[in-house]
Amino acid sequence: MGKSKGARIIITLECECRSDIDRRKTQRKSGIFRYTTTKNKRNTPSRIQIRKYCPKCNQHKCFKEIK
Repeated sequence: MGKSKGARIIITLECECRSDIDRRKTQRKSGIFRYTTTKNKRNTPSRIQIRKYCPKCNQHKCFKEIK
C-alpha cells in the first residue's frame, strides 16, 4: 500500500494587477503572471496572500491564491 500524500497541496498564486485597468499603461508586458507553491492545508485552510515581485508590473504586488 502506498502512503498518503499528506497535508501539503500545490497552489497557484496570481497577481492582482489583472483587475487594475488604470495600471495597464504602466505595465512592462501584457498578460498575467503566476507563481506556483505549496501550502499545508491543516495550518492554513483559508486562501493565502503573499507579497511578491511581478515582472509584468515591474513592482512588488499582492499575489492571491486562485483555484
